[in-house]
Amino acid sequence: MERAAEDSRSLPDETIDLLVESSSSLTDIERPRVELVAGSGPELATEVVGLLRARLRVAAIVFLAPMVYFTLRRWLGWSAGEGGYNDILIAYRYFVLLVFVLVTAALWSPISLSLSELRAIELALFGLPCVLMVFLHHALLQEAAAKFQIGPPELTAAREDHVRLVLRTLALMWFAVVLIYGTFIPTSLRRGAAVMGAMALAPLAVVAWALVEFPTLRHSVFPDEFLTMVATMAVGYATALYGSYKIGILRREAFEARQLGQYRLTERIGAGGMGEVFLAEHQMLKRPCAIKLIRPGQAADTRSLARFEREVRAIARLSHWNSVEIFDYGRADDGTFYYAMEYLPGLSLQEVVERQGPLQPERAVHLLRQVCGALIEAHAAGIVHRDIKPSNIIASQRGGVYDVAKLVDFGLATSAEESREIKLTQEGAIAGSPLYMAPERFLEDGEPSPSSDIYSLGAVAYYLITGQPPFRGETPVKVMIAHARELAVPPRQLNPNLEEALERIVLRCLAKEPDQRFADVRELESALGACRCANRWSQELAARWWTTRPESPTLDTSDRLAEATIA
Repeated sequence: MERAAEDSRSLPDETIDLLVESSSSLTDIERPRVELVAGSGPELATEVVGLLRARLRVAAIVFLAPMVYFTLRRWLGWSAGEGGYNDILIAYRYFVLLVFVLVTAALWSPISLSLSELRAIELALFGLPCVLMVFLHHALLQEAAAKFQIGPPELTAAREDHVRLVLRTLALMWFAVVLIYGTFIPTSLRRGAAVMGAMALAPLAVVAWALVEFPTLRHSVFPDEFLTMVATMAVGYATALYGSYKIGILRREAFEARQLGQYRLTERIGAGGMGEVFLAEHQMLKRPCAIKLIRPGQAADTRSLARFEREVRAIARLSHWNSVEIFDYGRADDGTFYYAMEYLPGLSLQEVVERQGPLQPERAVHLLRQVCGALIEAHAAGIVHRDIKPSNIIASQRGGVYDVAKLVDFGLATSAEESREIKLTQEGAIAGSPLYMAPERFLEDGEPSPSSDIYSLGAVAYYLITGQPPFRGETPVKVMIAHARELAVPPRQLNPNLEEALERIVLRCLAKEPDQRFADVRELESALGACRCANRWSQELAARWWTTRPESPTLDTSDRLAEATIA
């Protein structure tokens, strides 16, 4: 599974945000602006290939199903006869059926198909049935003309009605084929006009051919029925061509809308209160990255803008290996604010625990010490993360090294300088994830501090080595009360294999009073490094785990409910 630097898809990644206001606005600050890049060239062609293949898969099933049905009816003797079919047409129908089976298998197989190969398949899917329809309709008109040569004259009126019915059925069938192609198959205007024009002219050519070959049909067909058919096919052609043109424009506009500056957005990988996250690629460098966006509708909310700007500033000031790296920041012409950060192939620590259960103590210590390194730099810069939780720590592979811990989502981070300049969190407001939040944060005058980050990291450590957060509850409020009043169950009662030193470290981080915790993250990192298991997790073990990626049951739903957003 591939992960970006931020992924807010599950409830445990949500945060509590009761009340936030800001007097700061990005609209007053000059920001770099970018133009949306028009979608063209190989990128759009690649998108057309994927869309065309998906559409052809459906078309193949739609065409194949009735052919199989009627073939089975004939083989089982359920059909008394099929008008218009002679031995040659029956053989040709079997040939078309065989081609459709092979084409359908190719379309649904993992084989990569180029645009030219897909166009050849498109020609087979629509061309072969059209040829069958041409000769079948000619045979039906020939059969109708032959009836005029036999039988009493008083049946002439009934035979003429039969001919008109055949013509109208023929017109409706071709009308449907033209419309299906025009609205279903992605193609250029010129190519679509040529293909649909040939389809619209085919039934008219069949009737004209029959009128020349079978003069007895002229009285029944010409001019009224023939002109009606001309009008029907003209309307169908014009409608399909216009529909194909408009759908093509919408498809191109949708593609262009995913071009943000020099970045091409390829896949949405997360969404939350702070916007959306997309997997993207830099157009020139061809480097994958994650793009975080705040759309114009969200940007109208000044608190979102303030949090967004704060996140960008916080990350940009950090350079530690274990903090997510930010590449770019700007604003598109449509008002969309964005920043680009490194793409992290890996899993969040929440996903790791959900897949395998509690981590080995040595692995947990290995990851936690890296997070401590990121926090040492952040705290030295006056930045408090405020939302440390398993889903905000990514275990990634970087530079050939496995189990590189990356601390992400500084959207709630604050610095001492900013708290003096602007008051983004008013009295009584809290922001963060209750399962991992320090108890002082729930108080009316609770201010985030490095000590509250230490508490949150201790709660994460508890989760990693036991498989569950230190406190659980059916609602976020019950979790808050537990953090403030209850004592966590000692980790060794849940995981007897833990050493006492690691248990003492975790419980000290979870002390209710900040002054009873570690003095700073550096002291916490040193304590973790002194554990007997600290250096037992090797790159060989990490590489072995990442090549197997075991699965395991997920957390209890009560944990997820406790992480629900309050707004």
